[in-house]
Amino acid sequence: MTELPQAAAARPLLLVDDDATFLRVLARALGSRGFEVITASNFDEARALTRRHRPRYCVLDLKLGEENGLRLIPELHTLVPDLRVLLLTGYASIATAVEAIKRGAHDYLAKPVDADAVVRALLDGDGDTEDSDLPDAPEQPLALRRLEWEHIQRVLTECDGNISETARRLGMHRRTLQRKLSKHPVRERSERDD
Repeated sequence: MTELPQAAAARPLLLVDDDATFLRVLARALGSRGFEVITASNFDEARALTRRHRPRYCVLDLKLGEENGLRLIPELHTLVPDLRVLLLTGYASIATAVEAIKRGAHDYLAKPVDADAVVRALLDGDGDTEDSDLPDAPEQPLALRRLEWEHIQRVLTECDGNISETARRLGMHRRTLQRKLSKHPVRERSERDD
């Protein structure tokens, strides 16, 4: 288990996710690690709780119903400028990670994730004034299917999650794009698979 500095327990952690079960389990796990956890399941709750509690940390899901968590990051930073935001998603892509960092997220993790990984990501470099680095590019070239997934995610991010506009820019039918997005991201092959 990761040790929690005294400063971390001094301010609450806002946990924002629309999956009630995940929210409850992660809140309990982070609470047992010394955080004062407050939870929200949508944008309005997240804004209100941020104004009221002024949390030091925020764990934010990328997909909140029809909303995109990326859009909430700058709003939360306006309310609490030193807020450390960790973005979680079940649909990881390099484009989304880069966009999250550009919008002010401190770090980005793909689900499923355990509480210790969340704590490490939140506390990594806490107290430093250094800017967050962009994610490193992979050393090995990505598989064609993975490159397609990354490109779709980049264009989707540029279109603020608008499926119709993304499909138009990609030159594909909207239903085809929706089918591709409903699948889990393409996994990269390990060296053993070669």
